[in-house]
Amino acid sequence: MHSKNIDPKAKKVRITYVRSVIGYDKTQKGTIKALGLRKLGQTVEQINNPAVRGMIDSVGHLVEVEAIK
Repeated sequence: MHSKNIDPKAKKVRITYVRSVIGYDKTQKGTIKALGLRKLGQTVEQINNPAVRGMIDSVGHLVEVEAIK
C-alpha cells in the first residue's frame, strides 16, 4: 500500500510487516528497521508525517498500512 491511500488527517498509521526483505535491496531492509519493524507479522504505530509516508512508499510492497484517527 502506498501513502497516497492514507487519510492525511489521520494522526497515526498502523504498519504491519507482511513480506520478508530477503532478496530485496539493503536500503529497504534499513527502512523496515527505521519503521521499528523486526519480525514478520509485527505491527507498529507511527506518527503520520511526510518522513514516515516516504518510508511507507519505499517499502509499500512489504507492509500493510491503515490509518488511525
